[in-house]
Amino acid sequence: MSSLRVVEICAGAGGQALGLELAGFEHALAVELDPMASETLRKNRPEWDVRTGDVADLAVWDPKKFRGVDLLAGGVPCPPFSIAGKQLGANDERDLFAWAVELCGVIQPRALMLENVRGLSAPRFSAYRQHVLDRLNELGYVADWRLLQASDYGVPQLRPRFVLVALSKDDAPYFTWPEATPVGRTVGEELVDLMAANGWKHAEHWATRANKIAPTIVGGSKKHGGADLGPTRAKRAWRELGVDGLGVADAAPPAGTPKDFDPKLTVEMVARLQGWDEKTWEFAGRKTAKYRQVGNAFPPPVARAIGRQIVAALNHEGEPRVQTEAVAHDEVYRVLRAAAVPLTIAQIYEAVGGSLSREEIELRLKHLMRDFNMQRIESTSDDPRYKLGDFRAFIGQDDHVRHEYLAQMRSKVS
Repeated sequence: MSSLRVVEICAGAGGQALGLELAGFEHALAVELDPMASETLRKNRPEWDVRTGDVADLAVWDPKKFRGVDLLAGGVPCPPFSIAGKQLGANDERDLFAWAVELCGVIQPRALMLENVRGLSAPRFSAYRQHVLDRLNELGYVADWRLLQASDYGVPQLRPRFVLVALSKDDAPYFTWPEATPVGRTVGEELVDLMAANGWKHAEHWATRANKIAPTIVGGSKKHGGADLGPTRAKRAWRELGVDGLGVADAAPPAGTPKDFDPKLTVEMVARLQGWDEKTWEFAGRKTAKYRQVGNAFPPPVARAIGRQIVAALNHEGEPRVQTEAVAHDEVYRVLRAAAVPLTIAQIYEAVGGSLSREEIELRLKHLMRDFNMQRIESTSDDPRYKLGDFRAFIGQDDHVRHEYLAQMRSKVS
């Protein structure tokens, strides 16, 4: 049994949980909103303490009781940052990223690991990212972001994920990001045995058509219809691999299926493309519920690769690295945050050393206004002045709009 313990929030069906377990962590707690995903966790790990409900509800769990745990981890909701959505960020009622960061001040784990969609790495969220890094520094952590491709860590699928890792200042010098280990297997090679399971004699021929890695698998949400493999562009990519993306099959093609048939994937096939061993991890619910759990998961091999590096850091393995200053994601945010008085664009330009054009500064101010309570002070004799206000994200406020949203939309939140 590992001596390193993890609390996992927004645990889903266990993709990250399984990867962290394989890396050497023991689960002290797993919290998940969706009852079906919670049932999946209990089916596969009955010894785990799994809580079902709103992760920010003290009636579900009390973070103070887990103070000093080695790792706080989670896959917090992605719609606030998704390129396919409105990218509302801190204004999205579902956003839990900032709240998870604040948990570090309560639980005081040695390490934090949060993953989300690629959209969080976009320029739109540069100030959001900077706020997270600065806040973690205030709490005593050294943090870094990295965009990782699942296909670089043993998963036959693109699936880019933006990952935040933060460690205490004593442990951080021993952390390095995992080196890429490309999969080298195509969709066809990975799934040919499952396609042939019901006697389809042309499965090998199909596998030669499916000779690339998969596009990103999309799990979808409860707001939308049944299971399928994503938007129109994704379906075209699947069609090029000889896969029908308009739904998910109940079973592999039967023996008499024609040679040039484009089969649909089963839940088991999708699970394998996500990096699960479908024979050893059982998903609760009916087909659509299972597919959503699989499609929304963090691939276990990616979680394992990052988890192993965190384990190595917590055990102080190898030689410590010289710590360098973290990359600045948004200098405009940092200048306004440090300013004692409101600043004009010209003053901001001077403060950032001319590294950004006026147009770039104006764009970043627009982004800041979406995630922070910004004051724009007009003047008859000068340009407008800007003052940075509070972060709009949910960090546990009793009067935040998130509570009303969750009460009204509970059955549709996923």
